[in-house]
Amino acid sequence: MSADSSSPTRKCRAVVLISGSGSNLQTFLDAAANAECEYAVEAVISNKADAYGLTRAQNAGVSTEVLSHKDFADRDSFDRAMVKLIDSYEPDLVILAGFMRILTPDFVRHYSGRLLNIHPSLLPKYQGLHTHKRALEAGDDEHGATVHFVTEELDGGPPILQAAVPIETGDTPELLAQRVLVQEHKIYPQVAQWFAQGRLRMVGDRAEFDGELLPRSGLRL
Repeated sequence: MSADSSSPTRKCRAVVLISGSGSNLQTFLDAAANAECEYAVEAVISNKADAYGLTRAQNAGVSTEVLSHKDFADRDSFDRAMVKLIDSYEPDLVILAGFMRILTPDFVRHYSGRLLNIHPSLLPKYQGLHTHKRALEAGDDEHGATVHFVTEELDGGPPILQAAVPIETGDTPELLAQRVLVQEHKIYPQVAQWFAQGRLRMVGDRAEFDGELLPRSGLRL
């Protein structure tokens, strides 16, 4: 066997952006600790210095950075600085894990096809905020979460993988959110693994998995 064929394949380099507690981030850190995981979390970046997710990353031995949006005059200048910081880690994949910023078009275009987000609804339903409350008010019988590629349309990028939870009698937005979060923790690291394996890519306004275009709503867990 030649030296080239026996040398380890470089893992997919991921940078995770957060603003808060980092519960989804923890699932990536846990997965990346497994030898079979094909991505490595190179850095965790937050726009808030007190985000608990930074502690999670430090506990896992992952580099952390803080770039406060309050230090910049406008959204464009902040996003330009964020791009420079992210790119210093040479990522193959950028993961939004509770990053509470609306991204500029230039930022999104720069990472087109390698920028993932998770949204707490069964997209295309309930783009934006207060999704659990809106699902209950609409009388839906199910709710859930969707991992999708990010495009310039807010929560409008191509869905990849969804997980549904039944809405139960007596549900409140808080109770529903807790059950949805359990599913988020299952599907988000799975999608990152698919991307790292080269099985997933964005083609136009669709997601392609194993060479086949996915349905407009993505796959269901």
